[in-house]
Amino acid sequence: MSEGARRGLDLRWQWLILLLVVGGAFYLLSAVLMPFVAAALFAYLANPVVGWAERWTGRGIAVALVFLIGTIVLVAIVLLLVPFIERQIGNFLAQLPVWVDWFQTRATPWFEAQFGISPDVLDTKRLIRALQANWKEAGGFAATALTRVSKSGLAVVAWALDLVMIPVIAFYLLRDWNALIERVRTMIPRSIEPVVSQLTHESDDVLGAFLRGQLSVMIVLVMYYGIALWLVGISVGPLIGMLAGLISFVPYLGVITGLTMSLIAALVQYQDWTHVLLVLGVFAVGQTLEGYVLVPRLVGEKIGLHPVAVIFAILAGGELFGFLGVLLALPVASVVMVVLRYAYQRYTRSELYTSGGDPVIVAAEGQADGSSEPSVVAEQAPPATPPES
Repeated sequence: MSEGARRGLDLRWQWLILLLVVGGAFYLLSAVLMPFVAAALFAYLANPVVGWAERWTGRGIAVALVFLIGTIVLVAIVLLLVPFIERQIGNFLAQLPVWVDWFQTRATPWFEAQFGISPDVLDTKRLIRALQANWKEAGGFAATALTRVSKSGLAVVAWALDLVMIPVIAFYLLRDWNALIERVRTMIPRSIEPVVSQLTHESDDVLGAFLRGQLSVMIVLVMYYGIALWLVGISVGPLIGMLAGLISFVPYLGVITGLTMSLIAALVQYQDWTHVLLVLGVFAVGQTLEGYVLVPRLVGEKIGLHPVAVIFAILAGGELFGFLGVLLALPVASVVMVVLRYAYQRYTRSELYTSGGDPVIVAAEGQADGSSEPSVVAEQAPPATPPES
């Protein structure tokens, strides 16, 4: 093996060891990284606003103004929305027994008559008893956990410290954001710095489009579904609209959940087909608005995340790192897609893919003398073209 090949192999091993060490440290410290990750995400989202305000003032003053405006908005949301959400939840809990009674007296007989489903499958009393039993177990577990927390008080203190640390860390990250990015760039080995800079720029485009765009889509959908269902006459419409909009980042989950709850609410509250059709119209317009206006304009087409990949990323992140994994699942998946597209381009241009002569397609054709025995004909295969990213 030549000296250059040996040096390249040693360099690859060094990078592999470095990645394993960083990944292991991230996994072991995942419990304490949550405030830092949340603060970094907030700083990343707010950095363009700070950069815009920095044109007229200094960086520190621009960061302070962004934090002041953000604090005012947060206080207004707490003062206005929290009591409203509390009333909506109370209204929903008050209507829940009516929903259960409607399902038992009307929906269950209809399902039995139309589909021949056994009454035991839709026995609401048995389901309620099972839920009550599980709720008691969950309540016992919660009581045990609360007892442990009340004895030590460390968990409560830890959560309070996290909430206090997030804005403090975000402030310093925002103030020194450009300097930190430049410091990281200067630490990258010069041999791979152009490639890393290119991938970082593409990842920034993807993350910016996804995080800021998806957050905007969620806010618009929360307002649309909540107001539209309220105008239709659904008493718990704002609560359902808020739920449907907030979980709309998971493909189809928001619309399925919101539509199901809205249909049940319309049938229980009005018991006619007019409000059912109105609810269907609300969600049809909402899906059209999301698919043809909001997502193309606010999120864009370059995210490249398939709905199955989104669901898998969220479940895998939650399983591996808990809440921190859920928080990072989609941003990490977006960056991984950028890296995979680059790796695919490198692979299709590498000697491993192109070596070995021209590929052939073996086709079977009849003999020239008219016999049924096939003959083998080699044809030149068309060159492979990479899929559009």
